[in-house]
Amino acid sequence: MNYYELLFTTIITDDYQQDLLINELAEFGFDTFEDMDFGFKAYIPAEGFNKKALDEALKPYHNLFTFSYEVTLIPQKNWNEVWESNFEPIEIKDKVYVRATFHQPKPSFAYEIVIDPKMAFGTGHHQTTSMMMEWMLETDFKDKTVLDMGCGTGILAILASKMGATSVTAIDYDEICYESTLENAPLNHIGNIIAICGSKDAIPDYEYDIILANINRNILIEQMDRYVQVLKPGGHIFFSGFYESPDMDIITAEAAKYGLKYLSHKEDKSWVAVKFSN
Repeated sequence: MNYYELLFTTIITDDYQQDLLINELAEFGFDTFEDMDFGFKAYIPAEGFNKKALDEALKPYHNLFTFSYEVTLIPQKNWNEVWESNFEPIEIKDKVYVRATFHQPKPSFAYEIVIDPKMAFGTGHHQTTSMMMEWMLETDFKDKTVLDMGCGTGILAILASKMGATSVTAIDYDEICYESTLENAPLNHIGNIIAICGSKDAIPDYEYDIILANINRNILIEQMDRYVQVLKPGGHIFFSGFYESPDMDIITAEAAKYGLKYLSHKEDKSWVAVKFSN
């Protein structure tokens, strides 16, 4: 799969202005973002890019602040090189160390996760992924059954397994993500992850103690009914992939329709990760 890289140069007076732009791009179909000193980079599968439609969608933001962008096509072969050149190890709460195969291990960490940085989203660098891992560190996964929706590289599924989950079902509609999860699980000596390529219809008729869903607002709303069907009574569900305003109120209201109760949330640069129970 080929990707387009859009390099955005922004002149802003407040961080929320750039966040508004990123949120609009996420709704448009961009799935990966990288902060830069002067703006940010945004990536979208080539088949989903329509410059005319994008320019129309971004028109209102030109009245709020100044920005411009440049477009570069990144063939699949080079996309992996982009990931590798930008992938630095990360640490989460001094307990999780996420690295690539070409980085040195740090056995002093309680959980070390090895991710081969291909095209799949989810290396822990984005705020939504890191906040989900922070929630996981505060949660008991021992002997629990787990569903990871929008699994990307499989990073959350791998952490759940390392934290003691008995079985983990990892689902993503993107075949690259599915293949990435299959490859990354054995890199971490994990054998209890069931990877599935599909969407909510692919969720097995099984009950889960914990559901992790780091996707985006619209998909979460569309799939929430199925999540509730397979969540065990007294189970917990964690949502991320959206902004505090206005998305969290919308997600919380939708969750309430299905009997999910808001418990708490984490925030990082306007992105949130929210904890619910049934």
